[in-house]
Amino acid sequence: MSEQRTGLPTSGTAIAGLVIGILAVVSSWMPIINNLSFVLAVIGLVLAVVGLVATMRGKKAGKGLAVAALVTNLVAAGMVLATQSAMSAAIDEATSAPEVSSVSSSGGASEDQAAPSDDAAGAQDEAQPATDLEPGASVELANGLSVSVDSVEAGLANYDGSEVVAVRVTYVNNGSEQTSYNTYDWKGEDASGAQEYATYYSEAEDDLGSGTLAAGGTKSGTIYFEGGTVKALYFGNMLSDEPSASWTIG
Repeated sequence: MSEQRTGLPTSGTAIAGLVIGILAVVSSWMPIINNLSFVLAVIGLVLAVVGLVATMRGKKAGKGLAVAALVTNLVAAGMVLATQSAMSAAIDEATSAPEVSSVSSSGGASEDQAAPSDDAAGAQDEAQPATDLEPGASVELANGLSVSVDSVEAGLANYDGSEVVAVRVTYVNNGSEQTSYNTYDWKGEDASGAQEYATYYSEAEDDLGSGTLAAGGTKSGTIYFEGGTVKALYFGNMLSDEPSASWTIG
């Protein structure tokens, strides 16, 4: 017998579940707010199931509404999870240091490491960690940007008599897209492990500054750190906690 003939009242829980599901779908793409959207979707799903059970038992009319509510809330929950996953991946990418794909040394072996054979030299450069590099070494990032510390000049006297270390760096954009350079890509680390951004130097010349670098472009400049700095750390991202590469400069 049809619902019209029985005169059964339409399920209120099915209607409520559908309304809540629509609200959850509409707000599922909104950052932060979609946390509430997921809660709404769960509530709407429960109401939809209750309404569906009632209609299947013949106590209420509106089975189509209950099914629609069920589907709508499941879609809303899925959209919330997908949106938050995409946002999380975007945030991770935005706050991660650029990945180093290879390291090119300045030539010659260190005092405590024998020089590699000709056959193994290329492979060793690829596998070399991007930490505690010597001035002259460069790192190639996954986006094609090459970054190097070219030279270091310590013992410079600042206006107030404090000591300053000048670090000359170079960016080469070997990629196909525009990239950026910035003094704040870098931090200096002292012997106790404290890491700080560049300092002011009254006699500064050819500061690195900040800007963009077209594909195939090159930019060199100097960064000044406080005296006692023993490492230059390249982060490539002000939001990153870990550097992509480091050079020993003191």
